[in-house]
Amino acid sequence: MREIVVRTLSGLLYVTILLFSIFSSEQWYILLFLVFGLICLREFLRMISFQFWYTYLILIAFILFFSYYKVSLISTYILLLLTVGTGFYLIKNLFSARIRRLSKPLKLHITLFYMIGGFVFLTLLPSHGDEFSPYTVAGLFILIWVNDTFAYIIGKSIGRHKLFPSISPKKTIEGFFGGLVFACAASYFIHKFTGILNFNIWFSLAVVMSTLGTLGDLIESKLKREAGVKDSGTLMPGHGGLYDRLDSVLFASPFIYLVLIIFEYVS
Repeated sequence: MREIVVRTLSGLLYVTILLFSIFSSEQWYILLFLVFGLICLREFLRMISFQFWYTYLILIAFILFFSYYKVSLISTYILLLLTVGTGFYLIKNLFSARIRRLSKPLKLHITLFYMIGGFVFLTLLPSHGDEFSPYTVAGLFILIWVNDTFAYIIGKSIGRHKLFPSISPKKTIEGFFGGLVFACAASYFIHKFTGILNFNIWFSLAVVMSTLGTLGDLIESKLKREAGVKDSGTLMPGHGGLYDRLDSVLFASPFIYLVLIIFEYVS
C-alpha cells in the first residue's frame, strides 16, 4: 500500500510540473526539458557506461541552436533525418536475440541521435507551426498516458499472448491493442477540446504515439537488459529514473514531428 501511495504522489508531482511548464510559456517548457534532458542523459550515460562529459554541452548547444533560437530549418531537417534513421536502427536491434556490448562510436551515435536528438524534437513539438501551441504537446502526453494506462489495465485483465517476451515479459498483444484503441478514442476528445489540428491528424498522432511509444519502451528495456540493470535511476520513487518515464515520448517525438511536417506540407 505504501509503495502505491509513493508511486502515485511522485507521479502526480511529475505531471503537475510538466503541465505547469507546458502552459506557462515556450521558454519555461524548453527550460524544463533541458533540465529533464540533462537528468535523462546522465541516467542514460551511466546505464551504457559512457561517461563523456562533453555530451552534456552538446545537449545544451543543440537545445539552444535548434529549439530556442531555431537558427536553421535545413539543419533541423538534417537532424530529423539522422534521428529517425537511428530510431529505425534501434527498432531493428530489438529483433536481435543476442546481448551485445555497444562500441564507443556506436554509443556516441546513439547518445547524439537518440537521446539528444529526441529531446530536441520533444522541445520543438509545440512550436512546429508559426506559434507556440501548448495544447499540442499536452495532447500528445495525454495520448501516451491513456495508452500506457489502458495497455496496463487490459493486459493485466485479459492479456494472454506476450508481445515481446524476451525483452518485456509483462507486455501483451491484448494490452498493446487495448492501449492503441483507447488512445485513438482519446484523440477524438482532444480534437474537440483543443480545437487545433483536425481529427485525422490527432488520430494519426494517436496511432504513431501508441506504436512508437511502445517500441520506445521496449528499446529502453533492451538497453537495460544489455546493461544488466532494472531501472535507469532512482529519481522518481516507485517509478525508477526519469528516463524510465520519458522513454516512450522521447523515442516517438522525432516521428511525431515528421508526421506533423508531412500533414503541414500536404495541407
